[in-house]
Amino acid sequence: MSRGDLPLPVAWPAGLPQGFAPALIAWQRREGRHGLPWQGTRDPYRVWLSEIMLQQTQVSTVLSYYPRFLARFPDVASLAAAPVDDVMALWSGLGYYSRARNLHRCAQAVVNDWGGAFPQRSADLATLPGIGASTAAAIASFCFGERVSILDGNVRRVLTRLLAFDADLAQAGPQRQLWDLAQALVQPDADAQDMAAYTQGLMDLGATVCTRTRPSCALCPVQDRCEGRRHGDPTRFPVRTRRLVRRFEAWWLLLIERPTADGSTELWLQKRPERGIWAGLFCPPVFDNRDALVEAVPPALADHLNEGDAVAHALTHRELRLHPVAVHWPADAGVPCGDDAGRWVRRDQLATVGLPAPVRPWLEA
Repeated sequence: MSRGDLPLPVAWPAGLPQGFAPALIAWQRREGRHGLPWQGTRDPYRVWLSEIMLQQTQVSTVLSYYPRFLARFPDVASLAAAPVDDVMALWSGLGYYSRARNLHRCAQAVVNDWGGAFPQRSADLATLPGIGASTAAAIASFCFGERVSILDGNVRRVLTRLLAFDADLAQAGPQRQLWDLAQALVQPDADAQDMAAYTQGLMDLGATVCTRTRPSCALCPVQDRCEGRRHGDPTRFPVRTRRLVRRFEAWWLLLIERPTADGSTELWLQKRPERGIWAGLFCPPVFDNRDALVEAVPPALADHLNEGDAVAHALTHRELRLHPVAVHWPADAGVPCGDDAGRWVRRDQLATVGLPAPVRPWLEA
C-alpha cells in the first residue's frame, strides 16, 4: 500500500462480526495497557515518536529510549533544528536506522511545510517522510479522533483471525481488501475517546492476547466472534506465501586505536554510506575478508593484529558474521586505511556519535 493511500470507509459487509468495536473498547478500558509513558496524551509529537520507535521494536526496549529522546528533543522544533548526527547518536542501539533519518526529515517537513504543527488528517500525515498508512491512522485516531483504523503487523494477525481471512497477504489485492475490512469494523459513531480506546485495544489485543504463537483465546474479549477460533486453528492466519530469503555475509571490522596527548585513547571511525546497512552511522572500517583487512594496514603492523571472537548479527534480510580485529595505531602513522573521510573519536566521547549496536561494546571495552 502506497504512502497516503489510506482506505476509504465502506459499507458494512455481510458476515462481519457485529459489536466488535464496542466489545474491544470496553475490554481495553477495563484490562488493556494504561501505564506506558506515551499513553494519556493527545500530543501528536509524542504519539508519533512512540509509534516510530515501536516499529519492529519491543516495548521494553523503547521504554529506555523514549524518555531520553524527549529530554534531548522535547518538541518537533528542537528535533528539526538538531544535526542529524545528534539524532543518530541518540537512536544508536534501536536498530532500523532509516527510522531515525526519516524521523529527522519528518520533523523538518512539519516545521517547514506545516508551520510546526502536525496535520490532523491521516491522509495528510501519510505524506510525511517515514509515516506509513497505519502510523498515520494511529496519530490521527489517538490525537484527533479520526475514525480510521490502524493495520500494522499485530493488527493484521488479529483481524485475519477474527474474520478467518485466508487470502494471501503477500499480494497487493488481499492487502487492500483487509484494509477495507479493518475500516468497516470501526464504530461509525465513535467519539475521540472511543477511537483512542479502540486503537489502543487493537494494539493491546495483538501484543498480549492474540499473539503469534499460543494465543490466549480464553482471555480474548471477542472470542465468541472469532471465526479463526471457531474453525479450530486461529494460528493458521494470517496467510502469507512469500517467505523471507536471508543472505549470509562475513564482515571484517578493523578497530583502530591510538593514544592521545593526555594519555587517553581515540578510535578511527568512518561514516557509513547513506544507503545500506548501518546507513549514516559511524563504524570502524569494514572489509569483505581478512586478507583485504591486512592489506589496509602498514606492513609493520600486520603481525600485531588482535583478532577477537566473531559475532553473529541478524538483520531483516541478512545474517552477518562480524569479525573484530584490533590494532594499536602509532601516533605518527598518518591517516588509517588511506581514508581522509573518517575521523578520530575519543573513547570517552563515543556516546556523542551514532554507532551500530553490535559494534559499540567492542569500542567501549
